[in-house]
Amino acid sequence: MSETHKEDYGAIAVSDFRAQAPARLHLQFLAGERGAMTRQITSPRIQKLGLALAGFKHYIHSGRVQLVGQSEIGYLAQLSTDARREAIRNLDLNRIACALITKNLVPPHEMIEEAERSGLPLLQTPLVSSEAITLVSEHLQYALAPREIRHGVLLDVYGLGVLIEGRSGIGKSECALDLIARRGHRLVADDAVEVRRIAHDALLGSAPELLREYMEIRGLGIINVRELFGVSAMSNPKTIDLVVRLERWAETGDVERLGLDEKHVKILGLEVPRVLLPVSSGRSLSTLVETAVRVHLLRARGTDAAQNFVRRHAELLQASEEDDGITVAKGHASRAIKT
Repeated sequence: MSETHKEDYGAIAVSDFRAQAPARLHLQFLAGERGAMTRQITSPRIQKLGLALAGFKHYIHSGRVQLVGQSEIGYLAQLSTDARREAIRNLDLNRIACALITKNLVPPHEMIEEAERSGLPLLQTPLVSSEAITLVSEHLQYALAPREIRHGVLLDVYGLGVLIEGRSGIGKSECALDLIARRGHRLVADDAVEVRRIAHDALLGSAPELLREYMEIRGLGIINVRELFGVSAMSNPKTIDLVVRLERWAETGDVERLGLDEKHVKILGLEVPRVLLPVSSGRSLSTLVETAVRVHLLRARGTDAAQNFVRRHAELLQASEEDDGITVAKGHASRAIKT
């Protein structure tokens, strides 16, 4: 595996965060909605405003959701009006992406006024702080993850996420359709696979919203896999465990014959095992893909047919050489006795 990325995240506007956040959060704007489209969240980490309100404003990290819970509201309530306003203004509100108030707590009117004045999005949720932190962190981990679009088909085959790639028209979708219709495997995405790097060491593949459940098959056009084959033919987003590359035989060059060397392809900085399958008339691609997955699973469990074959071959050669040595020795001994 390649080196992990540190804070290698994208960005999301506060307005998009509010629109896409889990429904359980029930996010509502209390103030500063006009700044929601321009202020951006750039980190999945959540920070509490307690220390900053107490005067340690250098602890504020820009780009994070700032949490305001019972302790923060209680601290502000014990201050005088002037001290409260000064504590809020000292936060340097322009550096804060947004603030989230938990438990449907009512913030002091000074906070609402200052948030409205500076265009700081002030959000509210009925959840307690621990639940809100978990949900927001998980959502942002996914929303901010580095991502790219890969041209191919992603399937769930024997529980593994298998990405089939190759030139346009080589038969990726037809191969996938056979794996779904005749062999019971499941579709994640066809044509455009949205790949996100999550948790620094895994790649999650999914279908763009518009293309979800659909496949394009030459001669048939656009088909809906769920309507044709049922909900069991569809899969949720899957981690990408194996890449199968389809190439025309004339374009493959030297093809691995024994399978001793495991190939990899780099996606978003991570190396994923890759199998190259030459395509020619009469080859059953679906059978080959399914077999490639079985081989990968066996290797993961410590069983490698190619390595076992080479080991047995070496043992046979060694045994043959030893037998030849014994035969030669016997011949020398026999001649010595006769003389």
